[in-house]
Amino acid sequence: MTRPIGYFVHHQGRGHAERAAAIVNALPSDRPVVLFSARADIFPPLASNVTIRTIPSLFEVTGDEPIGLANVRTPSSLHCAPLGWKSITHAVATIATWFDAARPALFVTDVSAELALLARIASVPCVSVLQHGDRSDAGHMAAYESALGILAPYSASLEQPGRPDWMLAKTHYAPGVGVEIDSIDRSAARTALGLPLAAEIVVVVAGGGGNGTPATPLTLGARAEPDALWLTIGAVEQEWHATAPGNLRHLGWVDTPALYIAAADRVVSSAGNTTVHMIAAIGRPWIVVPEWRYFDEQLWKARTLDQAGAATMLEHWPSHAGAWMDAWARAATLDLSRQHALYAANAARDAASWLAKVADDAWAQPVVALPLDPASASTELAPSTHHVKA
Repeated sequence: MTRPIGYFVHHQGRGHAERAAAIVNALPSDRPVVLFSARADIFPPLASNVTIRTIPSLFEVTGDEPIGLANVRTPSSLHCAPLGWKSITHAVATIATWFDAARPALFVTDVSAELALLARIASVPCVSVLQHGDRSDAGHMAAYESALGILAPYSASLEQPGRPDWMLAKTHYAPGVGVEIDSIDRSAARTALGLPLAAEIVVVVAGGGGNGTPATPLTLGARAEPDALWLTIGAVEQEWHATAPGNLRHLGWVDTPALYIAAADRVVSSAGNTTVHMIAAIGRPWIVVPEWRYFDEQLWKARTLDQAGAATMLEHWPSHAGAWMDAWARAATLDLSRQHALYAANAARDAASWLAKVADDAWAQPVVALPLDPASASTELAPSTHHVKA
């Protein structure tokens, strides 16, 4: 029997679900996979051997949490482990019960240091997904140290400094896993979207993991370029004092973000994993402004993009037109081939092969070397018996 693989998928944003789906869909069809997540509607179509088991969120309140336990100190080896939450108890019990019944080959966490440690405590081999950010704390490092392997959904050239050698030795890099880009040129993309072929177009891409890109800095950038068309896709956070010029249009969520990026002359974005690899695969003069995330995840990703010469990073949104012009001047000098090198079309297939090998190697039976002549071996290995009384 082929042992199943379990896979926890964080439900913030869409990147976790998209890369998990791409990887498990690339696994052999005889390998059962169970995805554990607080939401089932964030996944793209899944292969027939993949099922979803919905569990309660590990961090969202339901209203029946005990107030008396709310201020109990959290140990440094954990990140989010409040006491008395029935929802968390149920989620952990669901996973642990599945461990016992399924005897999985592997449990992948994308991402939860606590569940990685749960797997280790339950004697289940684990693979941890590694993201950018300040993750040298006790909880993260224990999860990485406990894991059989580490999966990094980005290029090795974007690795940040400070990772210890033992981590790097067991890390598999999957550049842009979960992002699928069809080749399309700028004119074809504009025709498909009904955009003017001759216009200078700036596309601003906001991710789905936060409140959205602030509108006010975009009004400054667009107003400074009255002959350019500025389009935003994704969530935009409006402010009462933002006065939008006529060349700035907020389109909201769109079904074809890659098509808009392909239609652009220049791109502005946050540093979400999916967004980053979508832009890198297409290649455009690019300004990246990180959004707030736990452990400075987007800040570190934006730094590595800038250091790799793939994007121009701004630590905060421009507050005047001159700051936009300076950033665009730097973005114009980028070598787009460095962007393309950050994306691998076969990342999902390679990650699935690596994951299957980690699972198979974990449960391989040890090879016992037997002597060629069992009779002579028994004579050589057996203790002398002529001194032993019957």
